[in-house]
Amino acid sequence: MQVKDIMVQPQSIDKSDTISHALDIMEKKGTRRLLVMHDGKLVGVLTMRNLSKELGTRKKGNKPASSLHVATAVSNNYVKVFPDTDIKDAVTLMVKTGGVLIVSQNDDVLGWVTPAELLNRNHFSGYAGEVMQKNPITASPGDRVSHIRRLILDNDIGRFPVIENGEVVGIVTEKDVAKAMRAFRDIVSGNQQDSRIKNLIVEDIMVRGVKSVYTNTPVLDVVKLILEENIGGVPVLNMDGEMVGLITRRNLVSSMVT
Repeated sequence: MQVKDIMVQPQSIDKSDTISHALDIMEKKGTRRLLVMHDGKLVGVLTMRNLSKELGTRKKGNKPASSLHVATAVSNNYVKVFPDTDIKDAVTLMVKTGGVLIVSQNDDVLGWVTPAELLNRNHFSGYAGEVMQKNPITASPGDRVSHIRRLILDNDIGRFPVIENGEVVGIVTEKDVAKAMRAFRDIVSGNQQDSRIKNLIVEDIMVRGVKSVYTNTPVLDVVKLILEENIGGVPVLNMDGEMVGLITRRNLVSSMVT
């Protein structure tokens, strides 16, 4: 099987569009990234991680998201591949670079491959406990959102289970942080942002009612859950209901490397 057999058409945006518009498209289309174009040429990829970084920086003069442009947050974390690239090679490239694969021919973008496409077309065996990330970084309800944003950027990870009294009470993701930073910029006036941002905590933005799996859940069922719910990952619990790991889309792609 080749990448042309699984590629999909990406949602795209122009580099001159606003970050606010980009977030609206991502929310409407249920996507984590957009292809950035300009005058018919590929510029890069816009990700939630880059939006979290851009919306949280003080260098932008505390402007609202509607005044910031996509060009300031573009990432070059992608690899160009030919349509006839073998899927096994595609998996290896994605694991190595951590980016997406843009399928192109003669500088024309034909489509792209993200973790979702790879997960959709592969048969998995084994159990969640065998592929999970052990000892993931977690958050507490009272942690500052600015601290979580820093963890996202410093550790290159996009989600944190929220633990209280030993139980998973929620999850906070880079999407939640980006949306919170956008709202914060739109609502709070510039001269008050530095002092007010300290009051924004994880409990205010985390998602409750978290989907989770157990160490003995078949990986195939984990993949199905992640794709059907369109979520980036799930906490893994032991038989006592304690969180012992985390499975993300990237974990699953990595497990495909043989």
